[in-house]
Amino acid sequence: MNYDRSRRNFLRNSALAAAAISTVGSVSAVAQDYAMEGEPTAIKLGLASYTFREFSRAQMIAYMKQLNLSALNAKDVKDHLPMDPALEATALADYAAVGIRLHAAGAIYFPKDEDDDIRSKFDYCKRAGIQVIVAGDPTPETLPRIEKFVKEYDIRFAIHNHGPEDKIWHSPLDVLKVVRTMDPRMGCCIDVGHTMRAGVDPVDAIHAAGPRLFNVHMKDLANATEKNSQVAVGEGLMPVRGIFEALVATKYKGFVDLEYEIHGDDPMPGVSTSFAFMRGVLTGMGYTKQA
Repeated sequence: MNYDRSRRNFLRNSALAAAAISTVGSVSAVAQDYAMEGEPTAIKLGLASYTFREFSRAQMIAYMKQLNLSALNAKDVKDHLPMDPALEATALADYAAVGIRLHAAGAIYFPKDEDDDIRSKFDYCKRAGIQVIVAGDPTPETLPRIEKFVKEYDIRFAIHNHGPEDKIWHSPLDVLKVVRTMDPRMGCCIDVGHTMRAGVDPVDAIHAAGPRLFNVHMKDLANATEKNSQVAVGEGLMPVRGIFEALVATKYKGFVDLEYEIHGDDPMPGVSTSFAFMRGVLTGMGYTKQA
């Protein structure tokens, strides 16, 4: 490890956290409703394993220890959470040994409107004890079949929006139009970056989703319409405090998972900065004991 760079990152992250605390000011009315001094945060921070897509499971676990994180949204990338049952069992044992809890999996893709293919994905999550499937590309036509499995397995199904490039799910509002009459376990994963690029305010999307919001992918953008403008959280345009306040106001029970998609070969500087800023915002909102 480069000591000079690590020291610079530490100082930079400390400054960002302090800035986050100072800019949010006093605890807002909405935060006061659900948080008192000394209470655990209503916002639970986690990690999308895709962030460390270039790194092995063992390396990612080591990074999570450095970040003081124990909540993981796992994906079948590298050896993070393989679909093969035997390999999956080994991964689950490794996570359990260090106290890492898997709360979601994805993005998982559903290209076939076939029972066997869909069941295999639900079995994969059931074996891991995962309660939320983050789904990347189901078509509206496949959702009635998927809904049957949601009822059978009692696993929530969160459709992930992918912005203007997505042929179907541009923003969470597109998801909500389709699932609004379906089982209440059919809902969305709001990716705040893709939502912003689709021209929808992430704060408004959270309020619109309400109880059908099952997962949040956090990121930040320097340009509200440019996918390639992603930066560390706190360095761009994302209304982080507004997002957290909206989650508190809607009594969101899920996780806010950092999905840092840039600098895949060296993500830790940006990842560390992002968590420092988010924790600073939460401290500024009055949450002194953070999950």
